[in-house]
Amino acid sequence: MSGIDLTLDRIHVLFNILPRYDRPTCHIAGTNGKGSVSAFLTSIFRSASPSYRVGRYNSPHLVSVYDCITIDDVPVSPEVYGAARTRVEKANEEHKTGATSFEVLTLTALQVFQDLKVDIAVVEVGMGGRLDATNVIPDDCILVSGLTAVDLDHQAFLGNTVADIAREKVAIARPGRPFVLSPQQHASVSLVAQEYCEKIGASLVQALVPSIRPWNVDADGPQKTNPKLTAEHFLSPEPQPVQISLRCFSEPLKALLPLQGEHQLTNLGTALTMVSAILTDPLLASSSLDLHSRITPTTTSKGIRSTVWNGRLSFHKLSTPQSNKDLLVLADGAHNPASSATLGAYITDLLSRISNAESAEPRTITLTYILSLSHSPPKTPLQTLSPLLPPTFSSSNIRLISNVALLRFTPPEGMPWVKSVSPSDLKSTITSLAPEAEVWVASDEASPEGQLKEVFGWVGEKHARAEEGLVVVAGSLYLVADFYRLLGESNV
Repeated sequence: MSGIDLTLDRIHVLFNILPRYDRPTCHIAGTNGKGSVSAFLTSIFRSASPSYRVGRYNSPHLVSVYDCITIDDVPVSPEVYGAARTRVEKANEEHKTGATSFEVLTLTALQVFQDLKVDIAVVEVGMGGRLDATNVIPDDCILVSGLTAVDLDHQAFLGNTVADIAREKVAIARPGRPFVLSPQQHASVSLVAQEYCEKIGASLVQALVPSIRPWNVDADGPQKTNPKLTAEHFLSPEPQPVQISLRCFSEPLKALLPLQGEHQLTNLGTALTMVSAILTDPLLASSSLDLHSRITPTTTSKGIRSTVWNGRLSFHKLSTPQSNKDLLVLADGAHNPASSATLGAYITDLLSRISNAESAEPRTITLTYILSLSHSPPKTPLQTLSPLLPPTFSSSNIRLISNVALLRFTPPEGMPWVKSVSPSDLKSTITSLAPEAEVWVASDEASPEGQLKEVFGWVGEKHARAEEGLVVVAGSLYLVADFYRLLGESNV
């Protein structure tokens, strides 16, 4: 089987056949933010003294199937992956369980973590929670569960209301274990979480959110400024100085948050509250993990500062033959209305900061969006892109020139059911949202392979004479994956 068929029946059979999984595990569900939370947790655990060996499982993979399973933030080796996958596939064939490709991948990840005896596993739910393959992990392995922001997405599988979707996602909570709930825009999520946790005897913990503190030059170093929005002059945005009071530490924790966007304050708060829930859990007081002596305010701050999460408000430089200067590219996997709103708000904030940092001299900025969307009804392209286009920015001294390129992404390996929206169908949406933008549209019949390279040729021409410019790659993590593969090539 290869499609989406939500049930735990098949994977339970395989799980019980395979070598026993007993790694201490942090389990994370949510519509948006769960990947970032997993990255924070991984970095915090790795920065402990002495460091923990951390396995992390995220889906979908970014560039290759190996990068969805990492050991200490490094993709699993093909040899280790192959040995675990062969074991899972052999059991699947011998017992005729008919596991889906995602179920096989999930069990492969768990077997890798078991084979390498990771100290802590950080596992991200694929979709939903209650019937997601990752929910096969036994209760006694779970250190803490967490739920990030819940919104409408995957309604065809999870339900048509936020409350319905929340019921699927909160079902990763386990009896007697802490369940950390991120701040939610929809009140129904909190009600569903409270009801479910009371029903099964889980401990519901409301996630805290760090506050922005003043920049301290002595402790944080000198601040950077960005004189121009060009690849030559642009500096990676400085981290956000934050502080938070946690039950596990006697003093407020101060840190520098490197991931960009206001939403990362919430994601960091969720990760830190999950860490605090573990450190203050009396059942783990005598754990062999020796949590209290190894995770301190100093190591935690170091872990936060070291966090990397590619494809989420990530800046890169790319050269093209069509331009004598590098392109400045912002890659983000925004793929639903909520994440598009986050991306749109960040672009507006970035343009505002650039505008305020410069003199009042008139300037022109070329802003080009490269977009591809997954076909995921009932979610429509208009719903996804409305929060992003057109950019909600106005300035007396800055004129924006907007371009949009529409294409298909390369179908992800092992996920034949994932389809992109045809570029011609997307064009009508773009025309209605941003009528002044110049639009490049890939052929519906053309192979997705190589389309992004062709797009960047067009973008290079558009930006060749631009004073300043930014290229935004968004709409799907699969498109972002195509971009990272292109970035890895020596020439475009």
